[in-house]
Amino acid sequence: MDFPDQKKQCTPLPTRIYQEGESRAGGQQSREMRRVERRLLELSDQFRGPLGMSRRRFLRSSCGLAAAFLAMNSVFGSFFSVDPAEAADPEGATARSLEFAEQLIFDVQTHFVYPDYPAGGLLGLRRLAKRWNPDLEGEQTPEKIHFDNFYREIFEESETDLAVLSSAPNDDPKLWFLHNEDLARARERVRELSGSKRLYSHAVFTPGRPGWLEELDKAIALKPDAWKGYTVGQPIGESKWPWRLDDEKLVYPAYEKMVAAGITTVCIHKGLLPSNYKERMPGTWQHGKVDDVGQAARDWPQLNFLIYHSGIHTGGIPTRKALQTFEEQGEIAWVSDLARIPEKFAVNNVYAELGSVFAVSAVSAPRYCAGILGTLIKGMGEERILWGTDSVWYGSPQWQIEALRRLKMPEDLKKKFGFRSLGPAAGPLKNRIFAENARQVYPYPKGSLKDSKSAS
Repeated sequence: MDFPDQKKQCTPLPTRIYQEGESRAGGQQSREMRRVERRLLELSDQFRGPLGMSRRRFLRSSCGLAAAFLAMNSVFGSFFSVDPAEAADPEGATARSLEFAEQLIFDVQTHFVYPDYPAGGLLGLRRLAKRWNPDLEGEQTPEKIHFDNFYREIFEESETDLAVLSSAPNDDPKLWFLHNEDLARARERVRELSGSKRLYSHAVFTPGRPGWLEELDKAIALKPDAWKGYTVGQPIGESKWPWRLDDEKLVYPAYEKMVAAGITTVCIHKGLLPSNYKERMPGTWQHGKVDDVGQAARDWPQLNFLIYHSGIHTGGIPTRKALQTFEEQGEIAWVSDLARIPEKFAVNNVYAELGSVFAVSAVSAPRYCAGILGTLIKGMGEERILWGTDSVWYGSPQWQIEALRRLKMPEDLKKKFGFRSLGPAAGPLKNRIFAENARQVYPYPKGSLKDSKSAS
C-alpha cells in the first residue's frame, strides 16, 4: 500500500530528522524513521475507521499521538509506555490526559526573535523542522518565530505552565535573537496576558566584548531571573570573542557582580555543534566543551551552573559510531564528561538541561535517549536534571512532554551500566525533571505540585 508524502500529513511525532552530517539539501529520512512513518499511517487507518475520523483528524488527536508511540515501539522496541486502547478510544485518551492536570511543567529553554530580526536563517531552521515535524503547517513566515506565535505554541498548544525565555548573542548586534531589554519586556507582556509570572527571562552576558561589564551592570538593573552565556561566542560560526567559564581574570569579576546582585543562576550553552564545526568554527569549537565547568563551579559555590543541551557534542541523529561507542563503553560524547563533574570536582551546583538533546534522540534513537538520561541521572543525581525544549524553533513542545512521560529505561541498560528506572509518567523522578528541579534555581513558591500549579 502506498502512502502520501508525510508533508501532507500532520503526524504527531517528528519522523524526518536529518542524520548527523547529512546535507540539509538531501533531507532524507533514516531507515528507521521511514519504518515508523509507514507503521504510523497503517495504524491510523486501522484505528480511525471505527471512530469515523479522517486520517488527518485522527493524526491530530490524542488517539493519533498514542498510535505514534505504538509505531515507535514497533520499530525500536518497547521504549514507550502506551496501550493500544489509547489509540482506539478517544475518551480513554482524554481520561489519561486528566491524570496530569496537576503535573507542573517548567520549560527552562524557549525562544523567539524581535520583529525586525533578519529571520532568513532561523526560518530555514523552521522549514527544516517542518520536514520532520509537519505539524508546522503553512508557510514559515517571520511571524512564526515572533511573540504571538511563541505564546500560542508554548502556553496554549502545550501543557507548559512556566517557561524561561532565552536568547543568543552574535558578533553582529543585529543578529541577537533578543536583546536584554526585549527579554525583560516579554516577561512583563506575558504577565499582563496571563495574570501571573508564567515567563522568566534571561539576560545575556558576553565576556571579552567591548564594554561587556558595563552592559552587565545595565542588565542587572532589568532584574533578570538568570544569566545566559555562550562560551563559543555565538551559536554557529567563528566568533571574535570565545571565552572560558574558569577564566579568573576575564570572567570571575562578572561572577562577583552576579553574586552581589543576588542573580545566581548562570545558564551556559555547551555542545550542540554543527556537524561541520571544524570548518565553520576552527578557532572556537573547543570552547563548546565542558572542561571549564568543574573548576568554575568549585570556585563559585554561590552560583548554579546550568549546562544547556547537557553539553552533547553535536546535534542531529546520533551517528552509528556514537551509538556503537555508547553500547560498548557507555560513553556519550561530552555528556559523559558533564556527568562526571559533580564527583570529580566535589560540587553540587552543576545542572544538565535537556533542550534539543532530548527532542532529537527520543524520536530517532530512543535507546540512546534513555542512555543520555541514565548517564546524567547516575552521574549528576536526579535533582540536577532540567526540562527544556528549545521550542518555538520546532513548534509546540507537547509531543516532547508526552515522550518523556512515556519513556522507559531498558532492563539491559540498567544491568549493564547501573542506570535506574525512569518511573511512571507523574512519578517522583519525572516530576523532578519536569519542574521541581527548576524550582531550585528559579524563584518560585515552595509546596506541593498541586499548590504550585494552582498558584501559577
